[in-house]
Amino acid sequence: MTSATDSPLPAVPRLIATDLDGTLLRDDKTVSDRTVAALAAAEEAGIEVFFVTGRPARWMDVVSDHVHGHGLAICANGAAVADLHDGGRLLKVRALERDTALDVVHTLRAAAPGTSFAVELATGIHYEPAYPPFHLDPGATVAVAEKLLHEEAPGTGAPVLKLLAHHDELAPDDFLALARTTAGDRASFTRSSPTALLEVSGPGVSKASTLELCCAERGISPAEVVAFGDMPNDVEMLSWAGTSYAMGNAHPAALAAATGRTITNNEDGVALVIERIIAERALSRTAP
Repeated sequence: MTSATDSPLPAVPRLIATDLDGTLLRDDKTVSDRTVAALAAAEEAGIEVFFVTGRPARWMDVVSDHVHGHGLAICANGAAVADLHDGGRLLKVRALERDTALDVVHTLRAAAPGTSFAVELATGIHYEPAYPPFHLDPGATVAVAEKLLHEEAPGTGAPVLKLLAHHDELAPDDFLALARTTAGDRASFTRSSPTALLEVSGPGVSKASTLELCCAERGISPAEVVAFGDMPNDVEMLSWAGTSYAMGNAHPAALAAATGRTITNNEDGVALVIERIIAERALSRTAP
């Protein structure tokens, strides 16, 4: 793995795909002035910027003031594409079927007693009584997962973007490995929290697969994409992009998947690489 200052860059990068928490955002959930300037410079240079996050669209206010160009974001680990210029309106949804979610609930309860669940719908999150409460969503329904996932008739409820599973005692990576072993044939499992909190999406749904769809619509190849991330939910995206950077604070799985490594999120590691991209592009245009 190479560093942010000596790793090769694509000849003509056309798109930057960046995770938010632990990557673009500092630990206090702010975007530094340096990073704001770097994002604006990238868009001005004709490079599209995609925010690619595990967050739902309604939690994108942290970057909504820094959206340029098209204003699209890939949210909920690839389960939704949102238009940040239009209040986070969902343009594409890749739902987790409710029957599949219920199957996962029953499987994880048997494999890891004590697991509690939350259901992230296109309209908001709802959770079980034992699940750590979401203070950002005071209107959430609190009930057992079976009730949260129940529909009076098929197709009458809001799409399920992802299922969340939390355990108080298991180590995060052990919980992820257990879930993939017992139910990985029915859904996609990942994590982005430092706690034992799993994020469950529909089969084949990931940041990478939705980013690939969005890039194909624009005629952009993986070789023209530069990606940034720090956690297991970024691994597929870091592997798919032609050039990718794990943050200095990244999980070992992200470090192993990336082609390069930059400095930490608190040190503006994404901005450092973007500045280099812009500088090299300027040099290439002035070179004889």
